[in-house]
Amino acid sequence: MISAHPLAGVYAAAVTPLKDDSTLDLDSVPALANFLASRGCHGVVLFGTTGEGPSFSSKERGEVMRALKENRPAGSRLIAGTGTPSLTETIELTESAFDLGYDAVLVLPPYYFRKATDDGLFNWFSEVIRKAVPAEKFLIGYHIPPLIGVGFSIPLLKRLKNAFPDQFAGVKDSSHDADFARSVGDAFGSELLVLNGTDSYLQMAMEHHAAGCITAPANLISPDLREVWDLIRDGKDPSLAQARATEKRHILEKYLPFPPALKALMHRLHGLPRWAVRPPLENLAEDKIQSAFDELNTA
Repeated sequence: MISAHPLAGVYAAAVTPLKDDSTLDLDSVPALANFLASRGCHGVVLFGTTGEGPSFSSKERGEVMRALKENRPAGSRLIAGTGTPSLTETIELTESAFDLGYDAVLVLPPYYFRKATDDGLFNWFSEVIRKAVPAEKFLIGYHIPPLIGVGFSIPLLKRLKNAFPDQFAGVKDSSHDADFARSVGDAFGSELLVLNGTDSYLQMAMEHHAAGCITAPANLISPDLREVWDLIRDGKDPSLAQARATEKRHILEKYLPFPPALKALMHRLHGLPRWAVRPPLENLAEDKIQSAFDELNTA
């Protein structure tokens, strides 16, 4: 049984369209949004890791958020990544997202302070929620300790959920830790919204009460992920669709980091503009693009 939370579903951690000089390609935002919606995504998540979020200023984030809001596909949910190491900036970005009409925000812990305690993180998130998250909107914590070195313990999640039962929706689990995926689901059941960040874990995570996923490969493989989600919703076996999604994720993992590979392959496979990445990331070499293209075409 799938969670009844209004944010349950399959989401792409969207790439950010950039021109060759690494400036924003705002004119391409509608094409990206419509592409993702047409391939089964329930919504779009801006400025996660795949969206190169930390590489953009608050002004740039605001411009992309506005461009997406103005070209929102019918029925598509919008989530903005608004977490930064600065509490003040995070509050301002979160307020901006909700002023534009976004459904939720995805917020990283303040990752510069890797030794922050659960008490410190609770106080930080409490201030963001009290000052910037309206009663009818949602904040999702972004749990990605392998990359940023700080995350959400289960006791911290319980404290936040108890203190803010509606506004603190839950967590995007990008720990890539199957044991954590099981334990967080078993600890909360359907009380906490869990959106898994590892495509190959989607079936398993949903069997442990996850409500869906937010992933980088969803920019390319959302039809497979949506099939897994739909089959579980309908009480059917998703194993074959999950196997396809897992195979394709493992192919894409050969070409990390995800943003340059996804941008190149979205162009090669689906005719979207050939978007660049912003330094320090580098565009994927042509021989690697061809290799990834060939592998995905035979998957």
